[in-house]
Amino acid sequence: MLSFNEILQKIEQEIAQLQFTYPPKSLYEPIEYILSLGGKRIRPALVLMACNLYKEEVDAAIKPALGLEVFHNFTLLHDDLMDEADKRRNKPTVHKVWNANTAILSGDAMLIAAYQLIEETAPESLKEILHLFTATALEICGGQQYDMEFESRTDVSEAEYIEMIRLKTAVLLACALKMGAIVGNAPKEDAEALYQFGIHIGLAFQLQDDLLDVYGDTATFGKNIGGDILCNKKTFLLINALRLVSEQQRAILNDWIHKKEFDPAEKIAAVTAIYNQLHLKELSEEKIHTYYISAMEYLNSLQVAPEKLTILKEVSARLMNRQS
Repeated sequence: MLSFNEILQKIEQEIAQLQFTYPPKSLYEPIEYILSLGGKRIRPALVLMACNLYKEEVDAAIKPALGLEVFHNFTLLHDDLMDEADKRRNKPTVHKVWNANTAILSGDAMLIAAYQLIEETAPESLKEILHLFTATALEICGGQQYDMEFESRTDVSEAEYIEMIRLKTAVLLACALKMGAIVGNAPKEDAEALYQFGIHIGLAFQLQDDLLDVYGDTATFGKNIGGDILCNKKTFLLINALRLVSEQQRAILNDWIHKKEFDPAEKIAAVTAIYNQLHLKELSEEKIHTYYISAMEYLNSLQVAPEKLTILKEVSARLMNRQS
């Protein structure tokens, strides 16, 4: 089997060779720019890793893997525009380098380019791959819509939030794994188990992202701490705080949520203090652990030699230990 580093090297080589040659070149320069910014490449890696569980040769999975990575970056491009974000991976976002109209149109072209790559899948797998990818793409749009709607709501439930992150984050990881399984001719039961593994590890990953935004170390987390608190983002922590607070704590929390002018460090400290009083760090860690254990159960149910699962277990551990 290929190692994780060998898979990443293969993906980076393939991405570097992608060519967008249709005129006008100005339409494709933003696409080349955002793909050049790098990233974890975890989604295409999962496609190849899942395929490699069942086949020694993974070349048949490369085109759908690349299509998934192009699609993922398309979602980031449009997310940055909707969020009015200035930076992506410490570089200016596409709409800042060019403009909003260019970001919209180049994003649209990226989505089409993703389909062009995926349609190069071998004929025997193409219909199932296309069906899975299209369903996933629609789900991700639904997740983004929920996320935007939650911005103006104070009554978001934990169940609603879990469904939102399932759609916005987890389904693409699950899709990547199932794609690889399909191309690798895995048994149907294994393809579904890999999909569920992706869902549960994706939920654990996003919940940990919420947790690290408050309790992480900027140097190792790679982001400034407290960003979610400053913009009143409905996370697992804030949703449960609003559910569990005393009347006195609610008054303090609502005051910070509705303040238009404040000292950022003071707001982060005050809201974090309430989270600490409610033991939300521990509650979040318990939820993360539950999803992680479920993910491992799905992984261990696969009809492959246990040693073949090592790479996916290592990647899972890496995803869940981003502070070390």
